[in-house]
Amino acid sequence: MTTLPSSYIEQMRKQLGGEAEAFLASYGQPRTQGLRINPRKINDSDPGALPKLQRLFALEPVPWCPTGFYYEEDARPGRHPYHAAGVYYIQEPSAMSAVELLDPQPGEIVLDLAAAPGGKSTHIAGKLAGQGLLISNEIHPARAKILAENIERMGIPNAVVVSSNPPQLAARFPRFFDRIMVDAPCSGEGMFRKDPDAVGEWSPAHVEMCAARQLDILQDAVRMLKPGGRLAYSTCTFNEQENELTADAIVKLCPGLELERTERIWPHLHRGEGHFVAVFRLTEAGAGGDEAAAPAVRGRTAARGKRGTVRPEEEAVRLYERWAAETWAPEGSGFRLPSGEPLLFGEQLYWLPQADGCPFDSSWLQGLKVLRPGLHLAEVKKNRVEPAHALALSLPPAAKVRLQADLSSEGEEVQRYLRGEALQSGAPGSGWTLVTVDGYPIGWGKLSGGLLKNHYPKGLRR
Repeated sequence: MTTLPSSYIEQMRKQLGGEAEAFLASYGQPRTQGLRINPRKINDSDPGALPKLQRLFALEPVPWCPTGFYYEEDARPGRHPYHAAGVYYIQEPSAMSAVELLDPQPGEIVLDLAAAPGGKSTHIAGKLAGQGLLISNEIHPARAKILAENIERMGIPNAVVVSSNPPQLAARFPRFFDRIMVDAPCSGEGMFRKDPDAVGEWSPAHVEMCAARQLDILQDAVRMLKPGGRLAYSTCTFNEQENELTADAIVKLCPGLELERTERIWPHLHRGEGHFVAVFRLTEAGAGGDEAAAPAVRGRTAARGKRGTVRPEEEAVRLYERWAAETWAPEGSGFRLPSGEPLLFGEQLYWLPQADGCPFDSSWLQGLKVLRPGLHLAEVKKNRVEPAHALALSLPPAAKVRLQADLSSEGEEVQRYLRGEALQSGAPGSGWTLVTVDGYPIGWGKLSGGLLKNHYPKGLRR
């Protein structure tokens, strides 16, 4: 059983009274494992896909999340090829409650303010269903890189990943977002079963520091919320200071901000590690005196050629479209770019998402550290492009391409592909080939002379 600090035990006995012993005994139980399916990959288009996954990992539904499931530790879905294909996201079940309560809708403009490693951002993206705009922010560079990798793995086309501090974002995006997720850094009392280091970092002083920092973050978040918009504040800790008292404090500091509801998941009452969520709404009156959303900087980031010349972005898109015409099947791929604009970061071509009725474009990103300005389409070479790994993962299972190598999840070939090895192929033809595992896109290869050259990213190889 986890050894708990005496001051923490005293805190929880005072807070829970007669329930404290049952709560403290829960630290002696095994931690809860969960995954959340990716609705871009598993949906009604293939009614048999979800039952197959449920049988494969003996999944049991999470009651507060329709796409969430429990699994036993020995199932190890993180090692299965489906994980590399973005079919699901490994996430602690309690944490799934926050986005369910935020309830983002397709087409909305959403911010995930403290987003790494990406559990809540990928959940939000599933709710948006490829419509609207998601900005995922993480202030710490190393964690922001992991966030960007998870956004890519889950095949999300309409997300921008940035690494900025909350005041900088609040100055750039006043009254901009329909919904905001603030999964704030906390004292991590709900992580004690999973991470023994979290126990060593805990102290009453650390709780006070976290509560103060959370309040600062929330004030910046409220500045970015549209009138009528909703904000969800969540933590994976149990003390009242970082939860109910912080929720009360932000309401007092922000006129017009209303607390709609709070929810707790307790490990001695529910099957999960524990979570707190508070949902707020900003009234029309609460936005008085604030400017409407408008770019803080003007002008486009895209380089412009001289009159009569082709801009680099335009040439890159032309090369991409030529590649796409050669790669997609004549009947269509089942994939098309969302509303947006092309961006070149060096030789990398991205598609920056845009949303109906939203002024967001590339000018809003000036001065921000951007890790992923939308969907990575391709790397531009001389007179050609090479497709990005992210493009493959963004394709639906029903994507139609001229050349496809479908590998069995139970065979050795998919393991060889994930290790970066070339594969023998008896398929006719030559050129870029979509590699799939049981129909789920997992990457690219290039077929020539019966050999499929491996283009799985070196940094992801096993």
